[in-house]
Amino acid sequence: MVRALAVLLAQLAAAPIVSETVETGERRFVDLGTFECRDITRSTVLQRVCYDRARRDLIVAIDGQYDRYCGVAAETVDSLLGAPSMGQFFNRNIRRETAGSRYGCRA
Repeated sequence: MVRALAVLLAQLAAAPIVSETVETGERRFVDLGTFECRDITRSTVLQRVCYDRARRDLIVAIDGQYDRYCGVAAETVDSLLGAPSMGQFFNRNIRRETAGSRYGCRA
């Protein structure tokens, strides 16, 4: 039993670390290696929120589709994560239909 556990741990230690890549609605691939991601369980709108503080990039999953928003301040993301209704906050403050091109990403 101990030997099997030691072998398993050795295999895990030798396994390469692979970062996750997602495809956004714009058909672009984004490596989430620098993002801090959270699976969201308390929202009926948002399923996942990923944020890169250094680049100020926000990626959200809605209905299984990822969308990217650029130039989003950390305070806005903190407010989103702490909002009583994350979906309402997102729809009113971040979503493209509301915010226009404010958080648009360059190609």
